[in-house]
Amino acid sequence: MGAKTWMLVLANSDARGVLAAKPPLDREATLKLASTLFPGEKLEPIGDGDLSYTSPPDNELHIGCFPGVSVVAAKEFGIDYPSKLPQHFIAAGGSGVVTLHAMHSVVDWFAYAIWTNGKLVRSLSLSPDGGIMEDIGQRLFFEEPYWSGEYPAVDNDEEKDAYPFPFHPLDLGEETLKNRFGYQLEGFIDSSLLEPESIPLLRFKRSRASWWQFW
Repeated sequence: MGAKTWMLVLANSDARGVLAAKPPLDREATLKLASTLFPGEKLEPIGDGDLSYTSPPDNELHIGCFPGVSVVAAKEFGIDYPSKLPQHFIAAGGSGVVTLHAMHSVVDWFAYAIWTNGKLVRSLSLSPDGGIMEDIGQRLFFEEPYWSGEYPAVDNDEEKDAYPFPFHPLDLGEETLKNRFGYQLEGFIDSSLLEPESIPLLRFKRSRASWWQFW
């Protein structure tokens, strides 16, 4: 299946630290946030998922609210230009930090963006076919080794221009998961990291609400 994500994380504090403590899922708050972010949709509970799968199909929403941190996985976040994310998703983060993380291993595409207090501070989106689609703001410290060639996309005996970037976007995507949230999905995984399967999310089937339901 490969590594895939399209998720938004809303945090009032350090998301990595909160998730590492394996906080309890607030189901009532989760349902309230789901209804707030996706108004006009009928959301039907279909059981529980977890943080290891944050690339749900278009007709599903996976979401979880914890003390200080909320995770939302939906089709709306798998976008090439994260800076164009609809404002109401950013506003849901209030004065905290909002992080979008999206990647798809089949096309080696990765994108992420960070808003602080509603202001975009970093956005990156790139794939070998699409090139660098977005590169806004200062690179964060964990990006630098990748841009400087410490994790090359090709072997030393291959042509340096055989790949358009000095690293594979998916490798940076995994590093971003590790740095921001304390877990990884694929590759060499540090056993001290959070096991994403230990963080539950609620799953909902999505459909447009019928007009008569509002009467």
